[in-house]
Amino acid sequence: MGVKVWLAELRVPFLLLTPDIVAFGSVLAWSRGHFDLRLFAITVIGALMLHVAVNVLNDYFDYVSGVDLHTKRTPFSGGSGILPAGLLSPKSVHSLGVASLLGGLAVGAYLALTVGPWVLALGLVGAATAYLYTPVLTRLGVGELSTGLNFGPLMVLGAYYVQTGRMDLEGFLAGIPIGLLVANLLILNEFPDVEADARGGRRTLPILVGRPAAARIFAAVHVLAFLLLAALVTSGVLPVGSLLGLVGAFPAFKAISGALRHSEEIEALVPFMAANVQATLITPLLATVGVVVQGLMA
Repeated sequence: MGVKVWLAELRVPFLLLTPDIVAFGSVLAWSRGHFDLRLFAITVIGALMLHVAVNVLNDYFDYVSGVDLHTKRTPFSGGSGILPAGLLSPKSVHSLGVASLLGGLAVGAYLALTVGPWVLALGLVGAATAYLYTPVLTRLGVGELSTGLNFGPLMVLGAYYVQTGRMDLEGFLAGIPIGLLVANLLILNEFPDVEADARGGRRTLPILVGRPAAARIFAAVHVLAFLLLAALVTSGVLPVGSLLGLVGAFPAFKAISGALRHSEEIEALVPFMAANVQATLITPLLATVGVVVQGLMA
């Protein structure tokens, strides 16, 4: 029972996104002749610790602010539900979040000594964002932007830097389409929580512009993400094999159609939220596979 509760608090299925993105940045370095399996594994561990901190601290701050007491949970929104159910204490959850932050920074410090200082700088940005996301950034209306930046350009660049030791602009640019997808993951998942988030002082996109307008922005961001992926291949920033990631456009456009038609019908929106998660996960995954296949066939 205890283990299951803690795993639920960690929201393990959402953690799949991190190794997915780290793999994409690492395979970009591999395509240019740089790859160390040990450094890759350490990078995944450090990034996962920071992602755990995001999930856990978001749960903690949403509970103490009262937001989670008013949300209508779906499989993709409304938090883990562990704290409102009284299954864990807020103090223990907060302690886990802080411990995960410190663990992630410790890994960053090790990689900084092994590779170079920039990996720790990127880790510090991620750690600060993880802790400030719910109590500060969401109240400033930049929650989606900060998350997209961290899980897109900065994470891809960080993974690329660990392998190459270089802070190339191309590593940053390569992560922009992924960052847009991750920002969109948040946007659609915020639709069910508009009323609860507003009561808690959050300023998410669906609150600021309303669900119908947010659905239109959501659609535009998805289109932009896949156009940018193609443009980065055309310009030579990404290998041609990355185009396999465009397969993710199919569930993305399913999510778009659902968001545009059901922006105010939360129960009807849930299957399209699932499609949105699929698009966010399989796009970097298939782009990674495509680059590996291209490299092996060369």
